[in-house]
Order: sequence, then C-alpha cells, then structure tokens
Amino acid sequence: MNAETVPTPASRSLDSLAAHGVWSPVLVPLRPDLGIDSGRFVAHARWLLAQGCHGLAMFGTTSEANSFSVAERKALVDEVTGAGIPPDRLMVGTGCCALTDSVELTRHALDAGCRRVLMLPPFYYKGVSDEGLFRAFAEVIERVGEPALRVFLYHFPRLSGVPVTEGLIGRLADAFPETVAGVKDSSGDWSNTRMMLDRFLDLAIFPGSEVFLLDGLRAGAAGCITATSNVNPAGARAIFDAWESGHGDPDAKQAAATTIRRAIDRYPGIPAQKYLIAHYRDDPAWRTVRPPLAALDDDSGRDLLDALTGTEFDGARLGA
Repeated sequence: MNAETVPTPASRSLDSLAAHGVWSPVLVPLRPDLGIDSGRFVAHARWLLAQGCHGLAMFGTTSEANSFSVAERKALVDEVTGAGIPPDRLMVGTGCCALTDSVELTRHALDAGCRRVLMLPPFYYKGVSDEGLFRAFAEVIERVGEPALRVFLYHFPRLSGVPVTEGLIGRLADAFPETVAGVKDSSGDWSNTRMMLDRFLDLAIFPGSEVFLLDGLRAGAAGCITATSNVNPAGARAIFDAWESGHGDPDAKQAAATTIRRAIDRYPGIPAQKYLIAHYRDDPAWRTVRPPLAALDDDSGRDLLDALTGTEFDGARLGA
C-alpha cells in the first residue's frame, strides 16, 4: 500500500491490533500530604469504564507520572489491580529517564498482569540521535525479555523535547515486531498522525486527542488516548460508536466533543479537569495537584464553567 492510499476499516481490522477504542489517561487524585489517594483513583477508574472507555492508561502525562517515584507508581498499579480493575483494560506508563527505572516499572506491570505499556523516550538529554533512542528502547525490551509485552511508543515532543521519529518507529517495529504494538501521537499535528497511519499499517496508532478521533478512525487509527476523556468519556465513546456502527451522525458527535475540548484547552489541562471533577462531584480534594503544577484558581474555574455552558458538556454525568 502506498502513502496515498487511505486505510479503511476493512483493510485494518481493529480487532487485529493490540489495543483499540477510547482510552483515558487517568487523573491521579491526591491526599492533603500530596500522596496518591488510591481510593479515589479506583472509584474514578471504575466510573471511566462504566462511561464507555475501552481502557485506561496509568501514569502518562495526565497522570502527572513524572512527578511520582517508581515506588509510588508500582504501589498504585498494585492497588488498582488488587481492587479488581482488569489488567487487560490497563496500559501502564513505564518510560523514564533512567533505563533501570523503565525496566523495573515494565517488569512490574507485567507481573501485575498488564501486558501493555506506554513508553516515553528518555527525555532529559535533548538532541540525541535515533541510534541512542533505539538502544534505550531496545535495552528495556531485551532486559525485560517477556514475549507477552506490548510496547506503545509515546510521542509528545512539546513536553518531552525528544521526538519519536518515523525512522525510529520503523527501526523498532522491524527489530521487535511482536513487541512494538503501537504509538500514541500527542504531537497535535494531524499530518504527523496521518504519516504514521500511512506508514505503519500493523501498528495501533492513537491520536492523543479526541479532536482527531473521527478523522483518525476514517484513516485507520485504533481510536484515541485522550486526557479529556476524564471528564467527557461518553462524548468520545459516542464518536467511536457512531463511526463503528455507521449510524448516529458521527460528524455531529465529533463537533460537540471538539467544542468541549477546545473550551477546556484554554486552561492548564490537568488542573482544569481536576477542577471540573471537584466541582461536579462536590469533592474539593480533587483540585489538588502535585508541584510544580498549581491548582486552578477560583476565577479561572468559574470562567471554565462559563465556557462550557454553551457546549454539550454534561456536568451531571461527571458528578454521578
């Protein structure tokens, strides 16, 4: 298939991919001492699944992953799986600056029954070569040495400063065809996502925003892994279901979800969504973020609520 051919649902079966659908990178609620509130996390995870999320990503950007230690991250995975959240509905973020931390987190995810991991490149050193990044990913895969492992590469150059390039994806997919299963593209650049869809037909390509969900599905994407599914999961799932069934006007559902996303994107994403959950659940503890992030102030919070008033955002559903 050449780069001009548009993949279709018939040419790329979602069921053949290692993951598909609407996945939520779960916000992490905190206690007053800034430790992880696992009880609130589990309750929110259950709510997200009940609202239609196909799966949950733990310890991506939205989970404030890099503000937590290896021990904290492992402990929450154990709490979540121990509470009965099915491991096959989880994708665990394991990419760290230190090789040994990435290996430890990846092994632990597998031990907990979670085959899927979302892996950032080591992101402290900038301007590194694809050769160096290839070795970083390859070392983790080889040291873990588990055939069940499925790695989803995480491309978020705006925050990480280290892109996961077309050449790097191709080299890793060629070297580890059974292990490298997909990419989360949080570049916000549709042309980059489209390149991945055209180039890597065997990989599950997830846009990092529901703004690109319908265009992505029509071009062969696996779905989306999107932060604002924490507060509008049903809106994203409605797009997916309308597209999959061929009924229900997916374009209208996409327009509604995009309008909500654009309103939230005017504010810092994690504090804004935590503010919404705190407001609609009447649970102020949800507003807490771990430094260096800062909670959304009251004036901005009121502005956010006003901005969502003219949209189809369902605060009552969020508060349920």
